Amino acid sequence: MSAGGPACSARLRVTLRLLDGELLHAMEHMWRADDLLPRYRRYLCTMHAVVRASVPLMWRALERAGQLESRGDPLAGPLAAYLREHIQEEEGHDLWLLEDIRAAGGLPEDALGPLPAPVVASLAGSQYYWIEHHHPVALLGYIAVLEGYAPAPGLTSRIARRTGLPDTALRTVREHAALDTGHLDELYTLLDGLPLTRGQASDVTVSALHSLDALTRLFVRLGRSVAAPSPRGAGPLSPTGVTP
Repeated sequence: MSAGGPACSARLRVTLRLLDGELLHAMEHMWRADDLLPRYRRYLCTMHAVVRASVPLMWRALERAGQLESRGDPLAGPLAAYLREHIQEEEGHDLWLLEDIRAAGGLPEDALGPLPAPVVASLAGSQYYWIEHHHPVALLGYIAVLEGYAPAPGLTSRIARRTGLPDTALRTVREHAALDTGHLDELYTLLDGLPLTRGQASDVTVSALHSLDALTRLFVRLGRSVAAPSPRGAGPLSPTGVTP
């Protein structure tokens, strides 16, 4: 029996809203005024570790969808079409973050050098597993969370006011605050149109809930105070905010 249709996205939205209180609290704590500048630099490095996995994840999911389409999978064609378009929308966003890091007084090596935190590997790595060993439709739960908890529209001015950073250091936050609502609507339209079985709808939900949990743990980590900022040239700032 199909679990798709207009109720599919509504069920996922309600499920996430019932369980996202801890994430919303962690995000608010992360953006508090005291010592925001070093936390923002740490945020940029950590988000680079997340975002640089996004397009490669979607490319692999697209490849798997192509394999499944040749076997007659009814989800594969619409899923592949969505992924092709979304890849174009997301390409280059990791470079935005490197530019933001430099404008915020850091270096690209601050993000590229250190081993990403285990919570980042858990967030993105689970999707590789499900794409390879189950079904690429699970990736839609991950995308729903990343797009659904994008920066709020007023966050850019809040960061600028509290840190004194120039507009050039805030591009990623500014652009994602503007873009991600539309991207989320596209995703939910896709979910409502897919002929999902009950099991596949559950797969998307499990992926979304895992992503919600991992993103919550990531923001809790980011919200911790940073002992001292890493000035330019003093060594890379790791995603945990500690200079190795």
